[in-house]
Amino acid sequence: MHPRFFLLPLSLVLAFGTAAVSPTAQTTAPASSMSATANAVAAVQAFLATLNPAQRAKANIDLTETTRVVWSNLPTGIAMQVGAKERNGVKFGDMTPPQEKAALAVLAAVLSPDGFQKVMAIVDADQALEVESAPKRAATAAIRFGRAEYYLGILGTPSTSTPWMIQFGGHHLAVNVTLAGNANVLAPTHTGAQPATYTMAGRTIRPLGDENDKAFALVNALTPEQQKEAILGATVMNLVLGPGTDGKMIAPEGVRAAAFTPAQRTMLLGLVREWVDILGAEAATAKMKEVEAGLADTYFAWAGPTTNGRGAYFRIQGPTVLIEYAPQGQGANNTDHIHTIYRDPTNDYAAKVTRR
Repeated sequence: MHPRFFLLPLSLVLAFGTAAVSPTAQTTAPASSMSATANAVAAVQAFLATLNPAQRAKANIDLTETTRVVWSNLPTGIAMQVGAKERNGVKFGDMTPPQEKAALAVLAAVLSPDGFQKVMAIVDADQALEVESAPKRAATAAIRFGRAEYYLGILGTPSTSTPWMIQFGGHHLAVNVTLAGNANVLAPTHTGAQPATYTMAGRTIRPLGDENDKAFALVNALTPEQQKEAILGATVMNLVLGPGTDGKMIAPEGVRAAAFTPAQRTMLLGLVREWVDILGAEAATAKMKEVEAGLADTYFAWAGPTTNGRGAYFRIQGPTVLIEYAPQGQGANNTDHIHTIYRDPTNDYAAKVTRR
């Protein structure tokens, strides 16, 4: 993966001092013999200890089939307009600097370093959108963007044995990690970006750039016959199994990986890893073994141009993985607003474990 960078919220910069703005130095969990779940439990307990009683009541709620599906990729304000709850947890805009630091430590404990950077790059993209759009909005506008509008929620009792969840999300981001013993399950999780490319501290940031580039490389590595199978006849403008479609299924389409060369299979697995590797190494390794075991029955579908730099939709669908990447808007140049979804049709919300 290419290096990713993010700018710490101003409150954290003030709390740490200007010499302490390295994201890796400040947010990567220390090496430990503890399991990933145990590290997450410790980080969550430390975070909850920083909250006052009212905040704690919002941050830590029961884990039920009703509460776990409360997540969204929409900006703050849209769901509220129709009377729906948008997200669980406490938002960063209502946290003190020490609380924000502890909240980020929760994410660092459950995500890989690259996954953490990807998530923070998405948050920073939304902050860039807030800066750009704020002058154009009325002061009383209900719809809001930016870092302050991201929420951290803990569903259930943090435990090294019984199931519970960590939810972190805001506009274009819904990270849902179910922890059940040693199993850490990322599905379903939504990643997106707007803008998809921006500049920070003199660097060009593309939160989902590797996903885009690896997909175009793969579709162009297919033979003409494989491309005919992979490319869908219809235009696809949005996620088919995005937020609000839990439990739904679609028939596989595209070219089957059973017909891929070893090099093409390696490219497909590398593309899948862009989502799977958001989690820590242990959970990601276990998941990739599942994906590889079902690779022969995995399909790669494409809609749109095959020239990188243009807007194109793709889908990866196998026995234990469903990934979609969908540029938003009209036309072939709709590359600056991206939605993606990562699911496991057999194990969303760790269904395999929680049904036992």
